[in-house]
Amino acid sequence: CLPLNTFTISSCRVDNFEHCSHVIMSAGKMMRRIVNPDGVDFDKVGVNEAEELHAQTYGLCSDKLMQFAVVFSALIHDVDHTGLTNAELDKMRAPVASAYRHKSIAEQNSVDVAWTVLMDGRFKDLRACIYTNEQELARFRQLIVNAVMATDIADKELKKLRESRWDQAFAESAPVAALDMDQIDSDRKATIVFEYIIQASDVAHTMQHWHTYQKFNRRLFEERYLAWLNGHAGEEDPSLSWYQGEIGFFDFYIIPLARKLEKCGVFGVSSDEYLNYAKENRKEWEIKGRGLVEEMLESCREKYNNILEGSEEHFREEDEDFIDM
Repeated sequence: CLPLNTFTISSCRVDNFEHCSHVIMSAGKMMRRIVNPDGVDFDKVGVNEAEELHAQTYGLCSDKLMQFAVVFSALIHDVDHTGLTNAELDKMRAPVASAYRHKSIAEQNSVDVAWTVLMDGRFKDLRACIYTNEQELARFRQLIVNAVMATDIADKELKKLRESRWDQAFAESAPVAALDMDQIDSDRKATIVFEYIIQASDVAHTMQHWHTYQKFNRRLFEERYLAWLNGHAGEEDPSLSWYQGEIGFFDFYIIPLARKLEKCGVFGVSSDEYLNYAKENRKEWEIKGRGLVEEMLESCREKYNNILEGSEEHFREEDEDFIDM
């Protein structure tokens, strides 16, 4: 057993223990819907049926290492997170920015910190359960790296690369069931779906019940507001653009992501759930969002009034302390 507190789970308002737990549960739920579609009992199906299910899920339903990698990636994807974006870490000249050559800074740091812990002698037995040889070790690490890097949705180059790979694998010219299912093609699709599962799990609150979406949206707002108060998130109060920013997030990221989950064809009727919740939350936010932003802003002002009254010297000292970390 690998307890959650083994890692340096952040105390940030979003990227913390509760977010980590939520992402793990969301990823596990998505994997279960692939591994056991519509309650199929694999002990009772014949060889032909099992092979068909294997093909329909691009091998995900029978790839135990990839299944574990999904949950493990969900556990570690925000390890040691500071609550700041990669752009902010870079602008502050934080040591990790140059260490990772200004690319996917927080994500690379999370992988390295978590991997160091996993390689500790305390987890010898756990490692023996995960892999039995160097080839399996190399594949497991590659899966982890791919998954955690996929959560960096702000990097335009990575985004373009993922979209290109998606277009190549899931061509619009033919339905999924009719695509060539040779091993190379199947492996490519499995890798892409694997990465999208992690991406979707990281923002699963946007594709779940309205109250769940509100809960994590409030925490994200508080995290970004506090970063702004501390002088790390630009000059503009984040509340000024939060309402429209959420609409853009739904339109250009969440809803397209939900549609990809539907199109890849491995979730069956469950894929409709993600898309429907995303659309409903977007509709609800359009109606209620402005009022909710005002409520969140008022709550943050009351909570952090002492920082609002702080001096510029206070902010400079915080910058220096952070850079010295």
